[in-house]
Amino acid sequence: MNFPLVTTDWLAQHLEYPELVLLDASMEVVLGKEPLVYDELYVIPGALSCQIDKLLFDHRASQTHAMPTAVQFTDAVQTLGINHNSTVVIYDNQGIYSAPRAWWTFKSMGFDKVFVLDGGLPQWQVEGRDTVRQFASATHSGDIKGRLQQHKVCDTEFVLTHLGHAKVDIIDARAAGRFNGTSPEPRVGMRSGHIPSSLSLPFAQVLSRFKMKSPRELQTIFAALDTSHNAQRVFSCGSGITACILILASYAAGHHQAVLYDGSWAEWGGDAALPIE
Repeated sequence: MNFPLVTTDWLAQHLEYPELVLLDASMEVVLGKEPLVYDELYVIPGALSCQIDKLLFDHRASQTHAMPTAVQFTDAVQTLGINHNSTVVIYDNQGIYSAPRAWWTFKSMGFDKVFVLDGGLPQWQVEGRDTVRQFASATHSGDIKGRLQQHKVCDTEFVLTHLGHAKVDIIDARAAGRFNGTSPEPRVGMRSGHIPSSLSLPFAQVLSRFKMKSPRELQTIFAALDTSHNAQRVFSCGSGITACILILASYAAGHHQAVLYDGSWAEWGGDAALPIE
């Protein structure tokens, strides 16, 4: 499978597949959208709790939601029982919100047999499919080892040196008001505005209710940004979560030259020495 998403039908047909590892990558805090609130825990049968907040962020780093180290990633996914021949499907309880970040973390660590469930838990429930009230437990330790793919994640220096570069497009997933500086930032004391020469594509525009829009619709959306098909796309947001929704959309549209600016606006907007518009 080359497409980055799987359907609920596909998942329902493969739940018993021995090499499938299903992960719930929901986050406790949801920003940038009205969160779906649940009265109790609902889990797709067989899913393990990925605990992205605890397992897949480097909490020793100064930046918010930093990409984990290769060692941290390896320890986490081996505990989840993921092997080199596993097929990993990731979902979250908002539809498509934090699952793409977990997906990109796997890909950034060199594991490519990873996919996002289109529509996540809400779509699964809308279709009347069964859920359970507790997560499954890994029955064994996995054997995969993470190795950071440097070209998939970048830092502030990379962005700063590529401002206005003809072959690099910087795309911001935050809402238009935050991008334009007309709406306040959720983090106290954070500057408003955007990275110079960056383009605005609020992540909600690539979604249709709980699901990702079709590849043709996504191609039209990216084309409207006047991006170059051959350009490297650097994706940014508030703190590196919703930028990955746009990376997923870019992949679904057939463009794979994507880079996550891991620090995103939490880092750029918090540094008074960096230029803003």
